[in-house]
Amino acid sequence: MGMLSFVSTTELHDWLMNSTLALALDLIRQPSVTPNDAGCQEILITCLQTLGFRIERLRFGAVDNFWARLGDQEPLFVFAGHTDVVPPGPLDQWQSPPFAPEIRDGFLYGRGAADMKGSLAAMVTACERFLSNHPQPRGSLGFLITSDEEGPATEGTIKVVEQLTARGEKIRWCLVGEPSSAHQLGDTIKNGRRGSLNGRLILRGTQGHVAYPHLAQNPIHAIGTILTVLADEIWDQGHECFPPTSFQISNIHSGTGAVNVIPGDLDMRFNFRFSPAVTVEHLQERTRLIIETGLLNEEVKTGQVFQYELDWSLPGMPFFTPPAELSAAAIAAIRIETGLKTQLSTSGGTSDGRFIAPAGAQVIELGPLNATIHQVNERVAVTDLETLSLIYQNILKQLLA
Repeated sequence: MGMLSFVSTTELHDWLMNSTLALALDLIRQPSVTPNDAGCQEILITCLQTLGFRIERLRFGAVDNFWARLGDQEPLFVFAGHTDVVPPGPLDQWQSPPFAPEIRDGFLYGRGAADMKGSLAAMVTACERFLSNHPQPRGSLGFLITSDEEGPATEGTIKVVEQLTARGEKIRWCLVGEPSSAHQLGDTIKNGRRGSLNGRLILRGTQGHVAYPHLAQNPIHAIGTILTVLADEIWDQGHECFPPTSFQISNIHSGTGAVNVIPGDLDMRFNFRFSPAVTVEHLQERTRLIIETGLLNEEVKTGQVFQYELDWSLPGMPFFTPPAELSAAAIAAIRIETGLKTQLSTSGGTSDGRFIAPAGAQVIELGPLNATIHQVNERVAVTDLETLSLIYQNILKQLLA
């Protein structure tokens, strides 16, 4: 199990008896960097088959997914999540190998501990206990698991939802195990997310020698005022429970690497996280106008004419689940198991909830603390894993018992 620091014999026995921790350890040991599932789903499938779930393995392209269902009646409650993780990054910065999980000072360390193999383990053990107490729930249980959430997300949840919709399987409630908590387990539930719009601008100038600038057109110089306007623009004022739209430049590349060459092209990547207060078309048109106005001003000032290409991709639209029985059950379960008064939020990045909500499901995200996700030395408190499982079990009890 790896290093155990400052652990009493009693604590060690309790942890070894914790089936949620044991399952999380097994999952973290699998190097499931997107889109490679690395055997994680078979571990989960084995557990769910023991509970009586029917399993459908659904592979699209290079992506493994599965759909598991117990029961045929409505309403249908679904746990959704992903077995893939982001790359571990610099291995020498990890205190222990990212795929050799260790427990130190009450924390489980490893890639995916918080995002989201700990949640997957808690989902399974919550179902085990719930079905032990309620072998005939009043509806059905489902698991929708993908290995394509951290990547392009084009061959995963979206494909499975398309199949379910085509054959009339309707999800009433869906709990996504994304790490939603900010400071304490259960302090935040996500009941919506902003949309994500990616842009790529290629600005074409003329390469030349730095000693002869009159014979060249420098796209880095031309982009300066455009960047300022884009960064300062107020795109909207937000919308009900959503913060205002944000704009961020993620990457700019230009130049040959030589100090005496004026670059000919510039390649810039940027992203909007947008609220329902604005449309995709508005963001695209406003961006185009800012770029063209900036280039026109550059032409007036210097006489230089630049060409540009602007391409877009839309990873996901905003979604929002108004407070209803699913969020009410989660709020009550968190209060019972932790004593916390939780809050609903739409902050943060995208999740696969964006593919599930449009089919009519109530969708929330509830999982561990997100402080170390996508970082080296990712971790989750060992006690939080079992508490999360109890929260999930309590939600099932309220909705399906």
